[in-house]
Amino acid sequence: MISPLTAAPQAVFICSEVYRKPAFGQNHPLSIKRVAGVMDLCRMLGWLDPDCYLESPRADIRMLQRFHHRDYIEALRQADSSGVVDREVRAKYRIGTMENPLFPGLFRRASTAVGGSILAARQALSGTTAFHPSGGTHHGRPDRASGFCFFNDPVFAILTLLDGGLDRILYVDLDAHHGDGVQDAFADDERVFTISVHEEKRWPHSGLVDDRAVTAARNLPVPRGFNDSELEYLLDHAIIPLSRAFSPQALVLTCGTDPLDGDPLSRLKLSNQALWHAVDRLLELTGHNVVLGGGGYNPWTLIRCWTGLWGRLSGRVIPDFLPLAVQNYLQALECDLVDDEDVRADWITTLADTPNHGPVRDEVKRCAEAVIASRKGTMPI
Repeated sequence: MISPLTAAPQAVFICSEVYRKPAFGQNHPLSIKRVAGVMDLCRMLGWLDPDCYLESPRADIRMLQRFHHRDYIEALRQADSSGVVDREVRAKYRIGTMENPLFPGLFRRASTAVGGSILAARQALSGTTAFHPSGGTHHGRPDRASGFCFFNDPVFAILTLLDGGLDRILYVDLDAHHGDGVQDAFADDERVFTISVHEEKRWPHSGLVDDRAVTAARNLPVPRGFNDSELEYLLDHAIIPLSRAFSPQALVLTCGTDPLDGDPLSRLKLSNQALWHAVDRLLELTGHNVVLGGGGYNPWTLIRCWTGLWGRLSGRVIPDFLPLAVQNYLQALECDLVDDEDVRADWITTLADTPNHGPVRDEVKRCAEAVIASRKGTMPI
């Protein structure tokens, strides 16, 4: 059995049944079972008591306009209503493309993700750790869709914390892709410090090691094969020292599962235990915490990771082996991007991956050194 490293704080799970509906159409990396599978496994394990589950509300137009342009919101709403995107709308707003396809219920789904992150931040203001696995759409732009993201719910979580009177918000992004939309949203706001760990030379091809935005940002682009020992090194020598220097009052954390070994859209090699441990350490920094989902395109690694993450947040004990009913559920999952012969036995029988320790390469050490180096006029050091 794997127990939490420390006593878990009170935590709530924010989600919606809307995520059971088909989305993104066929032949899209996000057409797999994701958040619905996390809810199912948590319930099957007896980890989703009614008193810790909150139904996600939908953000209304007024709320969405705090970050997104009214014309873009209306274009998305009309496209969803009509089921049609004309050429000009597609070109201007990036709606109805292969990357950001139109599908029934799109507007409701995207606005529910924003509503969930607003609710999560409100819960965090009261001292409750809020887990919102359907959040983490960190590429969304004020005026267009980007990178499978139609709205940018982490931005709304941060705005809600600022509304609550806090003025030192730490945003950490552990997704395999650079959290470009969030960094750019707060590039000139010294109240928000963003740290992104992501695979180098991968879309959106931003977040280089010397990119510090206008004021407070640090980026750690890591090489292929990035392992558990290397993530621990970055925590010790960059992420935690930078975070403590900033003295955050609240944390918003995007914890995509695409850095995990076996994800088809990255070449990183983390175990889910490494991600859980990173979350544990980051949550120790503040008493106001929002934990979001993010990317992840392997249903077996994603569902197990976020289920185990909720287990950690809610103080559960991670079982050595999963009950037969849970194994049968995982066995029945499908993914066009993962060949049947590549589905590993431990993806069916366990929640916790075997740790993937290894050497800490020089390029990882140089990355840590580069982001720690002080530069005049930047935050936090």
